[in-house]
Amino acid sequence: FGSSRVGPGHPGSRLGRQSLHLCSHCARRPALVGGMKLNLSNPTTGMQKIVEIDDDKKLLPFFDKRMATEVAGDTLGEEFKGYVFRIGGGNDKQGFPMKQGILCNHRVKLLFKKGMSCFRERRKGCRKRKSVRGCVVGPDLAVMHLVVAKKGEQEIPGLTDDQRARRLGPKRASHIRKLFGLEKQDDVRKFVVRRETAKKKKAPKIQRLITPAMLQRKRYYKSQVRKRMVLGKQLKEDYHKRLTEYRQEQKEARASEVAKKKKHEK
Repeated sequence: FGSSRVGPGHPGSRLGRQSLHLCSHCARRPALVGGMKLNLSNPTTGMQKIVEIDDDKKLLPFFDKRMATEVAGDTLGEEFKGYVFRIGGGNDKQGFPMKQGILCNHRVKLLFKKGMSCFRERRKGCRKRKSVRGCVVGPDLAVMHLVVAKKGEQEIPGLTDDQRARRLGPKRASHIRKLFGLEKQDDVRKFVVRRETAKKKKAPKIQRLITPAMLQRKRYYKSQVRKRMVLGKQLKEDYHKRLTEYRQEQKEARASEVAKKKKHEK
């Protein structure tokens, strides 16, 4: 009890302090417990597949990468050789979603309002403080969403080997032109994607479609604006003309009063 010397493993010793420092540094990146699910999606085929990865080393290239970063998928397995994936997001083990722009790999509590991602306004003007996870990938994620940015050598069953028809086509006129490679003079209404229901075929209302009625309406609005401008200019000229007349009348009335006073004094 009388000795004040401490052993090399004691927290107060130099070696003890170093070991504690190393342990705390390692604790920042927890081990992958229970594996991570990868939600793979291919926009060109419309297919989606979930793959579970148990090995932490396969996911190392994805760690500390931000959302929207493109990462090579060679480490995931032989079937993913040559593939490039774009990180689309994910959820942590407690179900909190990743939010773009939050540059950290842990949860934060933010005040959300209408128009922000990860939030849906329940009442008009309502704001809410809620927890979201940062956009940096870490081992604490339960699910990570990956989008195929570049196809590799082999086909992946259930992701690239089949083509799934799109249920809904584009609505905007420029998007329909882009999909079918149309020129400006082509009629977009003939190429709209229709879907069959029990009784009839349904087609979406094409947005931003230039029709003769729209052009007529545009011409009418422009003519109304032009008429209002001309009327405003005319009213301004009439006002200034009447103002000069009024000032002249006031000047003459004042001069006549002064003349009367002078005549009265004489």
